[in-house]
Amino acid sequence: MDIADIATPDHAEVTSDERLGKVRAIFEEQNPRGIIVVNDGEYAGVITQRALMQSHVEDSTKVSALADTAPTIDRTADVRDVARMLVEGNTKVAPVFENDELWGIVTADAILEAVLEHLDALVVEQIHTDDVITVTEDTQVGRAINLLREHGISRLPVENEAGYLTGMVTTHDLVDFVVRSMDQPTEGDRSGDSERMLDIPIYDMMNAPVATIEVESSVREAVTRMLDNDYNGVVVTPTDDDRTVVGVLTKTDVLRALSYTEEDHMDVQITNIDLLDTITRESIRESITQVADKYQEMQVQHAHVRFHKHKEKLRGTPLIQTQIRLRTDQGQVAGTGEGYGADSAFRVALDKLERNVLEQKGIRSDAERQGQLLRKLNQI
Repeated sequence: MDIADIATPDHAEVTSDERLGKVRAIFEEQNPRGIIVVNDGEYAGVITQRALMQSHVEDSTKVSALADTAPTIDRTADVRDVARMLVEGNTKVAPVFENDELWGIVTADAILEAVLEHLDALVVEQIHTDDVITVTEDTQVGRAINLLREHGISRLPVENEAGYLTGMVTTHDLVDFVVRSMDQPTEGDRSGDSERMLDIPIYDMMNAPVATIEVESSVREAVTRMLDNDYNGVVVTPTDDDRTVVGVLTKTDVLRALSYTEEDHMDVQITNIDLLDTITRESIRESITQVADKYQEMQVQHAHVRFHKHKEKLRGTPLIQTQIRLRTDQGQVAGTGEGYGADSAFRVALDKLERNVLEQKGIRSDAERQGQLLRKLNQI
């Protein structure tokens, strides 16, 4: 299946010298997944709501300051390839070209709608993310914004003092809250107002009740719920218990699953692939394969490597956070690390991954020994 019938020529568009005030108005009025940026009529990038989360960005700032790159897609490209490109570009929207001319856009939603009937074959447990960042009801707005920014995520489940799920806060919620608060007429020092706004507890603005999906449900059911309610993700809970968070399933997780391959070697997907410097996709795959091959009883089904750039730099080299997540026949295992440059950050994360694999192996060994002992005791 290609995207000829999935892509659309209808899209929001601004020029690179437009002001961010207009961009915010477009997001508020039209709620697009992203806005195409052009310069002298030529494609120049994409701007998303996530970009508006950056601090100290005034309405007078030009769009070019926050426009980001996105993969350029041919109108006849295969759906699986496009899903991979969206994941690796860390975007929900990308420009579509026909005969080297900007034709329109393709969105994650359009792809998921097109393949919806095929998603019954997948179960939420197979593809959800189980290492979830959560906040408590009294977490301050400023802290929540930092968590979203640091981890490159778009949602934070909110838990009460007992550890039960009570709400959800998303990038969209925070952008909307900050913009509405800053637009309100105020008296006195504006910076003081901003600081007080960031001190507000998440409880005052979180969404409740929260959309959840049971871990044993079909991915089709989960995606249908997301599309029908315009959610980018849902909280995953145990069967018959919607109070406990065991994971999150996002549209990106589903796109990633769509692009899984049946190649002879391990399938490795990389998010924010443009951050690679002295390291290559092939060397990343080989390094992860070497770790997996040390523990033959663990069969790796898929590997996802995510690079996230911080503002801090050392001699011009940005601080990078890398997360490696393996989906195996014995569950998920991950490793996270930071370093200056993608290569350095990847090596730290790879070392952490191997330690976590060893720890998981040790836990399994202890459980096996305990089981053997219990069986022996039952025989006495």
